[in-house]
Amino acid sequence: MIIYNVTINIEHSVHDEWLQWMREVHIPEVMETGFFTEHRMLKVLDEEDNGGATYSVQYYCDSMEDYLLYKELHAPALQAKSLEKYKDKFIGFRTLLEVL
Repeated sequence: MIIYNVTINIEHSVHDEWLQWMREVHIPEVMETGFFTEHRMLKVLDEEDNGGATYSVQYYCDSMEDYLLYKELHAPALQAKSLEKYKDKFIGFRTLLEVL
């Protein structure tokens, strides 16, 4: 199993709106691609006060092939929507993990 992990620090000024958008729009759009079997959204608790809140969003897929197809066919458009909506209000990075 492959976990596509997206870690995001979102500014407090848009936090509540962003959290609702993630739950109601973005995560459902990612899941609707059909490449992921489940997801989890976690809040990072042990962080310094850096003007925002940090989350880890994990998407689970059965194979590397599924992830690569998602990355090729859907990721660019979905990431562009996030950038357009929240431009300079967040920073993030992606990690690819394998369950052993």
